Amino acid sequence: MTSEHLLHTIPPIYDDNSKILILGSFPSVKSREVSFYYGHPQNRFWRVLAAVLGCAVPSSNEEKTALLHSHNIALWDVIKSCDIVGSSDSSIKNVVPNDIGAILSSCSIRQIYSNGKTSEKLFNKYIKD
Repeated sequence: MTSEHLLHTIPPIYDDNSKILILGSFPSVKSREVSFYYGHPQNRFWRVLAAVLGCAVPSSNEEKTALLHSHNIALWDVIKSCDIVGSSDSSIKNVVPNDIGAILSSCSIRQIYSNGKTSEKLFNKYIKD
């Protein structure tokens, strides 16, 4: 596979009541195909989140969005655009970060979590300060 320069096209999920922000790195191929976060059926994100929150695993995008809103969770990715091979975080280069300022200024985010080492590394490099 060859590297492609891609733009993040999935909008962030948040509302005025969001208190927690979970940041990924960049959408996988499957997530880009379905235009929603953690869209691959084998991805554990929605199962783990539901288990932590003590609720049923959502199946539709509407149910996933409702789950986030009902628990005051915002969801987005660190990267606005990058060069990437398929879904490989280790191949990411030429990163342009997302501006999370819109989320931070419109709701009372109290905690920010990364969902993996790549998102944490990129958050610390490009956004944290």
